Amino acid sequence: MNDSLGSGDRPGLGSESICHRPSDNDLLSEVLRDLRLAHASYGRSELTAPWGIAVPFREGVRFHAVIDGRCWIQAESLPPLLLEKGDVLLLPHGTEHIMSDAPRRRPLPLADAGPELVGNGTYRLKSGGGGARSLIVCCTIGFEGPTANPLLELLPHVMHIRSADHDDADLTSLLAIMAREVEGQRIGSATVMARLADIVMTQVIRSWVEMRSTELTGWLAAVRDPQIGAALARIHRSPGENWTVDRLAVLAGLSRSRFSQRFKSLLSVSPARYLLQWRLRLAASWLRNGYMPLSQIASELGYESDASFSRAFKRFLGVSPGAVRNSERI
Repeated sequence: MNDSLGSGDRPGLGSESICHRPSDNDLLSEVLRDLRLAHASYGRSELTAPWGIAVPFREGVRFHAVIDGRCWIQAESLPPLLLEKGDVLLLPHGTEHIMSDAPRRRPLPLADAGPELVGNGTYRLKSGGGGARSLIVCCTIGFEGPTANPLLELLPHVMHIRSADHDDADLTSLLAIMAREVEGQRIGSATVMARLADIVMTQVIRSWVEMRSTELTGWLAAVRDPQIGAALARIHRSPGENWTVDRLAVLAGLSRSRFSQRFKSLLSVSPARYLLQWRLRLAASWLRNGYMPLSQIASELGYESDASFSRAFKRFLGVSPGAVRNSERI
């Protein structure tokens, strides 16, 4: 591998720009801080057995909290997952899924289940056969900020917090407030629920990571590693800087060979490949959302020219930057 991981020679994005400088090397905290709520839709679902609802894909983070009863979640390539009272489930990628009172229940499409719009982005759903009752809070949260999409892409597809397994007093208190708000259906409930969902989502991610500290793999394991996490934090904070393996190894407090070996064992890619992937994920997000012109993106990410940036982008994603700018998503 070449010593140089980047193609520019200046710091790129600094603390005064889009990537904010944290007080330490805790990249997970940086990720959570960068997720700023843009919009949220909230649903109060009161369902009686037998019932099944097919929930389509939707851009954003899907969030389910079981206030009463139980719920099975099924999604492609995932085993059936049981949520019980007090459990919380996060689907960071808006994954299409089925909710039901029992596995393999034939579901109704969400639109056919009769959700009633009761406010801006707020709905109430009552459905089922009159048996055992489940009360579930369902939210879809969208985030603003140029790094929101690539940061969320790094999270796992499912994050499940079981009420019986965690001892997070803050999360317990937040869910209790949410339960009272759902049961009471007071004026302004939708606004309160949107704010609560934003906070609960952050707590869920933090609790999920802390509960599985010895089981984490991939990116989450890497950001929790004190040495590799330090290097990752600098890459994420200043993606346009001219990073080299030697510089990152010094930041990590490791030899060059040991750093490269540990980095690849955790992330399954070399430092150079990770830097390229992160830069171009950012670029795709900025292009889709129109945050800045192509020439500024190329400069911010350390490329010496628009042409060199466009070539790298097309090699990595298979389409030109212009095609991404003119599309909603790739």
